[in-house]
Amino acid sequence: MQLLFISGAEIVFILFIAVMVFGADKLPGIAKGLGKGMRQLRDATDDIKREIQKSAEKQGIDTEFTQDIKKELDDVKKNVDDVAGTIRRSTK
Repeated sequence: MQLLFISGAEIVFILFIAVMVFGADKLPGIAKGLGKGMRQLRDATDDIKREIQKSAEKQGIDTEFTQDIKKELDDVKKNVDDVAGTIRRSTK
């Protein structure tokens, strides 16, 4: 398991230290608080995006242009993923 360049053993060690510092009974509350904070951050980001989109539409800025660029980028990402998958399979 590779998450942000951290191996599984390192994650287990970090969790062990967290249990030692905070105690097993407080970890669920801490995780719940972190989850709520991340959700609020995501909601705030979505609100900002929506406001920018509305402002752009009010001012007559063509938002289809950005959607076209996003579609092209998604196509490029898909092609890169396909090539990377092929390379991974061939190196195994």
